[in-house]
Amino acid sequence: MLKPVCVEVAYALPHEQRLVVVSVPPGTNALEAVTAARLADYFPKFVPEPALLGLWGRAFGTKGLPKAEDYVVQDGDRIECYRPLVCDPKEVRRQRAAKAAVKRD
Repeated sequence: MLKPVCVEVAYALPHEQRLVVVSVPPGTNALEAVTAARLADYFPKFVPEPALLGLWGRAFGTKGLPKAEDYVVQDGDRIECYRPLVCDPKEVRRQRAAKAAVKRD
């Protein structure tokens, strides 16, 4: 019999965070591991979205990582669940720069 794979699943809100350790069968993908962590028990509004998952700070589907549905978790992996951005960081920087320019004048 194959040994289960142990992974961490992390999710955070501004004032609360949770790190859940789950054991999953070999061959489990990242999205299935997040579902197995049952984060909705702690955060009722949480719905896992493949586009908002990452591995050790790198988003799935970018920088050479496969999509969450295609990534088979390995023992010791840390799957992170990201929240959508509230505002565009570039726009915030533009506003801050404009405000600083007005103060200099």
